[in-house]
Amino acid sequence: MSAHFGPGGNSREFAAAGYKSTLFAPAWVKQYGLDAYEYEASRGVNASLDTFKAIGEAAKQNGVKLSLHAPYFISLSGIEEAKRMGSIRYITESVAAAHALGAGIIVIHCGSASKISRQQAVNLAKDTLTHAIAEVEKMGIDDVFLGIETMGKVNQLGTLEEVIDICTIDPRLRPVVDFGHLNARECGLFSTVEDFKRVFCRIGEQLGDACANELHCHFSKIEYTSGGEKKHLTFEDTVFGPSPELFIEAVKQLKVSPTVICESDGVMDRDALYMKRLYLEEGV
Repeated sequence: MSAHFGPGGNSREFAAAGYKSTLFAPAWVKQYGLDAYEYEASRGVNASLDTFKAIGEAAKQNGVKLSLHAPYFISLSGIEEAKRMGSIRYITESVAAAHALGAGIIVIHCGSASKISRQQAVNLAKDTLTHAIAEVEKMGIDDVFLGIETMGKVNQLGTLEEVIDICTIDPRLRPVVDFGHLNARECGLFSTVEDFKRVFCRIGEQLGDACANELHCHFSKIEYTSGGEKKHLTFEDTVFGPSPELFIEAVKQLKVSPTVICESDGVMDRDALYMKRLYLEEGV
């Protein structure tokens, strides 16, 4: 197996080329030289299942691996019971959309950890996901993983250890490591190749080699403050990290095959291609 690279959502260049529908995204991704794409349902799963199936067919024709980002307003750790249980519906809607797409994973934000202890937040997230998984089982869908994303702000649930802990409750759960988020919440976590390798090794130790070897991850440079993530940047930035070069070197040394979704500000396809070229040792 080899790594996959692609954008999270549609770039400014995609829009400037005159494309208005995500139906054209898989062809764009292939034309760009990439082979992965994350459908952004961050504001809700609003398209029809027929539309998702059409996008999935286009992806299959173009050899593009799909994932889906679930709505941002999901809160696994919300202290309001009704709102937290309401998140289950958004998760099942996302799973149904991903199944129609042919996507193998959805990406879910954890929620807040600002008004309760971090362990209480973890326990709430586990409870929410236990209920969500039960609903997914009722749907008869068994080909979509629920990905739990590491988060970028200090007051959010979603350190690497918290995400790993949450993922231990069911084999349908997978960690989604956003390296930009981890770097931001720690105000500069990644400064060497070994720093990146430790993430893969930790996941492999706790969740098994398959989780580490086929890790679904996000990558972008992110500006941060003492509170963590402030805003996404592009690879042109020379102040903030993490370094795509060091990350790719870690991937090569470990011989792992992650799916890397680039979330650079507006130029996610361009920066994803830079990473793929580094991976393939092509000129950049």
